[in-house]
Amino acid sequence: MKIALLQKGEGRDLVFFHGYLSSKESFYPQIEYFSRFYRVTAFDFPGFGGSDPLPAAWSVGDYADWTKEYLASLNISEPFVIAHSFGGRVAVKCLSREPLFAAAVLCGCAGIRPKRTLSYHMRVRAYRLVRKIAPKFAEKHFGSQEYRSLSPIQKESYKKIVNEDLREDAKKISRPVLFINGEKDGETPVSSAKIYCSLVPDSRLLVLNGCGHFAHLDDPLAFDLAAEEFFHANL
Repeated sequence: MKIALLQKGEGRDLVFFHGYLSSKESFYPQIEYFSRFYRVTAFDFPGFGGSDPLPAAWSVGDYADWTKEYLASLNISEPFVIAHSFGGRVAVKCLSREPLFAAAVLCGCAGIRPKRTLSYHMRVRAYRLVRKIAPKFAEKHFGSQEYRSLSPIQKESYKKIVNEDLREDAKKISRPVLFINGEKDGETPVSSAKIYCSLVPDSRLLVLNGCGHFAHLDDPLAFDLAAEEFFHANL
């Protein structure tokens, strides 16, 4: 499998995990900043950016399995990690199984499934009904724009990913974690980060005022300084 990879700098290893439908380039300010102190490794997950498409409909666990093997192939052991959104899901799953990372900074971390409302269940029932009668119409008009843009394999993968709640995985994490959330994050709200913080023993939360889901891009200086201080404290 061809994987788009970027490595820059020298020193202790720091890896980056990007969000869904994103790429390693979404961490450009962080890569430039941290490569002065660390050996930075950033790659596109399979199915995204410049990497090859998924060979099958992967779950979060499948991505975690692949990540462990890929980092080992690069001779990277117990690095620091900075992850965003979907990348946070993968980091949480990895950390729940073994101490793969020395410490983690998770920005807008996804994986806490929100409580399903009545309107949500009504939409799901409507989709299933229409899919039986007119499957092409259902695929074109139901679901988010993000979902409709995916390939058939990615759609199946997407459903596995978003339907998995990672609360039980979070309880198994034994390494220090800093959760950073944008105050105005509508995708992974501060309330989700607070749930994570209550579950991960050695963790804390930093909320960046005025920032949205991409807090590391909305205020890169505040984000980078907070992450740098956190990693320094866990050397």
